[in-house]
Amino acid sequence: MQKILKVRFDYITLKQATETVIQWSQNSDQKYITTPNPEIVLEAQKNKKFLKILNKSDLNIADGTGILWASKFLKITEKSSKGMVLLKWIISLILTPLFPNYIRTELPERVTGVDLMQNICKEASKTNIKIFLLGAADSVAEKTKEILEKKYKGVKIVGTYAGSPKENEEKEIREIVKDSAADILFIAYGAPAQEMWIHRNLQKMPNIKVAIGIGGSFDFISGMRKRAPKWMQKIGIEWLYRLLQQPKRIIRIYRAIIKFPIKILKYRL
Repeated sequence: MQKILKVRFDYITLKQATETVIQWSQNSDQKYITTPNPEIVLEAQKNKKFLKILNKSDLNIADGTGILWASKFLKITEKSSKGMVLLKWIISLILTPLFPNYIRTELPERVTGVDLMQNICKEASKTNIKIFLLGAADSVAEKTKEILEKKYKGVKIVGTYAGSPKENEEKEIREIVKDSAADILFIAYGAPAQEMWIHRNLQKMPNIKVAIGIGGSFDFISGMRKRAPKWMQKIGIEWLYRLLQQPKRIIRIYRAIIKFPIKILKYRL
């Protein structure tokens, strides 16, 4: 476990996280999982309630190369002078895309929400675990369901619903989810809305054993958006592919690749 700008991250791989969720989904206790990336960590700095919800989760996975970089940088500069901190900051940023394994020491690997979701569906297809998809734009969750059912024969996706994270819709959504008798709930409302929603509603849906906020995962699985090639994901420049696809994301990408590293540097200094 490590904290980055006060946000807790668990030392866990995709395989371990998948196994953990499958196990939890067959127990009686309720659990929730968050997938913090650099943007989410920055949001938590100004939203204390959100920060508290993140740190009370049962599992926080590192959804972003920037998180792995920060974990490495903070470790190697623990006892460094200010001059060395700046030098190591520059060197570590250069080394990250050139040598991807360089940053996989304090946290073992990047675990994205979309990869975790697909792995869970794959393993759940071998069991009686039931899944509900909540969120995204109209029809996207349904399309995601169709694709997952084709890809993982036997997976039990017992319901989909778009809705919104507005509080006046929560009662209706809870009833729909409860009627489905689902065990795992994937929520795609984006951060921090989806984590806030889980915080307010999970205990009121006793059938749900594991709730996971997975941001834009439905969009990727349904084909609404394309993921970057594997090689770009591996060296941590998936942001460039997204920028070319969606130039309007430039502000979000700026926060992740410019503002976040500078914030980490200032914290260490």
